Amino acid sequence: MKISELKAGATNVELEGTVTEKSEPREVITKYGKRLNVANAVISDDTGSIAISLWGETIDSINVGDKVKVTNGYVGEFRGTPQLSTGKYGKIEVTEKGN
Repeated sequence: MKISELKAGATNVELEGTVTEKSEPREVITKYGKRLNVANAVISDDTGSIAISLWGETIDSINVGDKVKVTNGYVGEFRGTPQLSTGKYGKIEVTEKGN
């Protein structure tokens, strides 16, 4: 699947791309009171780019320039912009480390 094909509400998303941006992690508190670290990132392919949130241990394992594969992701919307998520059942993995 290509990034340009993604629409809010899409499920079972599988795509490959390159991490082109990654923010510094920040701590958030969930509605259940749990403290988690999250960083925002952008994945791009030859058709476009999309935001994705990186949680917990994933933050340190993924860097700008890495090629990644998202499996079983879904597309939600945050502040009117489509955002890719892995949720509870999806995953993001590095297929090739960047420079």
